[in-house]
Amino acid sequence: MNSDNFKYQRKELELKALLEITQAINENQSESVLCEIFKFTCLVHLNIKSLLLYVAKDGDFEKRIQHGVKASIPTIIPASQVKDEKSNGKLRLELAEGFSFEELETYLPVYHKERILAILLLKRKDTSEELDLNFTQALSNILVVALENKRFARKQLEQEVLNREVAIASNVQQMLFPASLPYTEHLKAKVTYFPFRQVGGDYYDLIIKNDKTYFCIADVSGKGISASLLMSNFQAALRTLLRSNASMETVIHQLNSTLYENTKGDRFITFFLGCYRASTGTLTYANAGHNPPLLCLPNTKDCQELNAGTTILGGFEKLPFLEIETLENVDDFYLHMYTDGLTEALDADDQEYGEERLKAFVTQNRELDPKEFHTKFMKEVKSFTGNIPLRDDLTMLSLKIQ
Repeated sequence: MNSDNFKYQRKELELKALLEITQAINENQSESVLCEIFKFTCLVHLNIKSLLLYVAKDGDFEKRIQHGVKASIPTIIPASQVKDEKSNGKLRLELAEGFSFEELETYLPVYHKERILAILLLKRKDTSEELDLNFTQALSNILVVALENKRFARKQLEQEVLNREVAIASNVQQMLFPASLPYTEHLKAKVTYFPFRQVGGDYYDLIIKNDKTYFCIADVSGKGISASLLMSNFQAALRTLLRSNASMETVIHQLNSTLYENTKGDRFITFFLGCYRASTGTLTYANAGHNPPLLCLPNTKDCQELNAGTTILGGFEKLPFLEIETLENVDDFYLHMYTDGLTEALDADDQEYGEERLKAFVTQNRELDPKEFHTKFMKEVKSFTGNIPLRDDLTMLSLKIQ
């Protein structure tokens, strides 16, 4: 075969290869199908016997195509092992011990705007014939850009789905909270709630049942949708138990058992539950590893921390101890419940707001009604943090009972 016929035949085969890969892309074939067609066209229409294709993924290079290679080769080539020596126009691969590309003749980097998208390694069928490296590189570029576009489109779709799921979870979570809090002469309640993300892991509630007023605050470990789902399950269990008139001891033990069964100890919840009974003037509570609420009683100078209770819920199959405390003759009191997102808020010097600042502020402003207190307190927190964003959900629930 003369030189002109050979060149014509090679161009014809290259055109077929280009047509097949572009047709597959236009038909929106899957990534695996595109890779198979690319491999087939290279082996059938080009002078290629063996090939490997590594495509950039999360900063490293992942193997996507392998054919005709017998040596031990890596599935992932870390970016640190790919040396792009632009000064001399060469690409150097430093493989870990035990891996080898020796049976392959050459490798071609596939660039997009000076960024390496892929690395193609080749071995010819006929060593007496030249391989059109420019065309092979161009064909590889078409494939890799198509794969990159598909990956981007998939991520965009996944993000849209996630955004919808987050919006649904956020709406569901809002339904868990009381639609409104009482603000009467005898019971004034005010809450401030700032989720770290669109969906938070904090929970608060206030339930009035006959002459009993139940109030609680909780914080689930972790953040996001999983924390929100766990908290919704927890809220359902709590409300069911309270409707059944179960004792506080039973409520705490049952919540712990339900949580442990659902998570097998992998997640936990800090929780405070209080119950005020107006007819007897008693305040009963249990603190399950939560930040101690601050109780302000008339004719006392300092606030009292409500610590009695047990450890976190869900961390143990059975709670190792439980103390239910009841305060007698409580006809008039002020109570502030909060989550650690408040006390762990940071200032510009990386200092936490802390419990001591909170106690001092509560003590100095104990005469304010809850709404006035929250307005003044949030100005205090904003003044402390400045432009430093929160790093956790922030919740504060305040009650004033007369």
